[in-house]
Amino acid sequence: MVLSKPMRRATILLVVSLPTQGATARMRIWRALKGLGCAALRDGAYLLPGNPMHRDALQALADECVQEGGSAWLMRVAAAKPGDAGVYLALFDRSAEYAALVTAWKEAAATLPSLGIAELARLQKKLRRDYEALVATDFFPGEASLEAEATWIDFNRRIDRVLSPDEPHETGGQIPRLDIADYQGRLWATRRRLWVDRVASAWLIRRFIDPAARFQWLAKPADCPRKALGFDFDGAAFTHVGERVTFETLMASFGLEEDRALMRMGAMVRSLDMGTGSVAEGAGFEAVLAGARERLPDDDALLGEISNVLDSMYAHFQREAARSKVRMSSAR
Repeated sequence: MVLSKPMRRATILLVVSLPTQGATARMRIWRALKGLGCAALRDGAYLLPGNPMHRDALQALADECVQEGGSAWLMRVAAAKPGDAGVYLALFDRSAEYAALVTAWKEAAATLPSLGIAELARLQKKLRRDYEALVATDFFPGEASLEAEATWIDFNRRIDRVLSPDEPHETGGQIPRLDIADYQGRLWATRRRLWVDRVASAWLIRRFIDPAARFQWLAKPADCPRKALGFDFDGAAFTHVGERVTFETLMASFGLEEDRALMRMGAMVRSLDMGTGSVAEGAGFEAVLAGARERLPDDDALLGEISNVLDSMYAHFQREAARSKVRMSSAR
């Protein structure tokens, strides 16, 4: 194992002792230490890699211990011998935790076809929360983290295949710039039972590209009429290109990438559609869409309802973009 730079430097040790009657405080502090990813040298002695964020977090817990009538010592420590540093590093090995998560994902994957949309969304949200919590405390990632990341991506693709059969594969090549005037009053078609990329793309088309757009929802891509502009399926006029999902391909095709709010929405759609990365607003949008899909079997009604949600999200991202611009101007 290669010794990582943080372990060559001093680490931070918190030694705490709480009164025996303070069970509630003891549990609260223990949970906080676990949440930080501390390594326990023994009961009451906890170690973290040395950095200002960890120092501040442990100092806050030390202060809380003292307030509860206990005692706390916070100190910087270093291995006495070079060989001992590897022992400290092993205390932060997350391989077992990653293995447990991978096992849970594989077991969950077998149940996916039997779950409803809302159940799938809840399961994915819970498992994502567990995974991100582990990643946040994996201070020295190695092979186990890489293997878990690959399994997590595959697991999310399995969910996508349940939610969206016939999900398109990415294509290569350049995205040509199109004249929006040639795409007015057209018939657009995509797979029925709208999910993230399809419903967001349909909203984008009607809101920014073709206000008079008509939509046809397809049982299978082969049903797409010749006169229709297909989107978000293999062979469609607009689909995944490189790392772009269909929403982003449409933005690039019609010159909408200067709109910072739309770019934020594109990042959200990609994170949900591809199961990579995380956008704060994404989980809320996914939950609302899952619930709406359960209530509304008609895709026209679903698009109408989710369009209102996306209008509100666009306004939110516009405000965030404006605030960011003001902050950047002030910084200059």
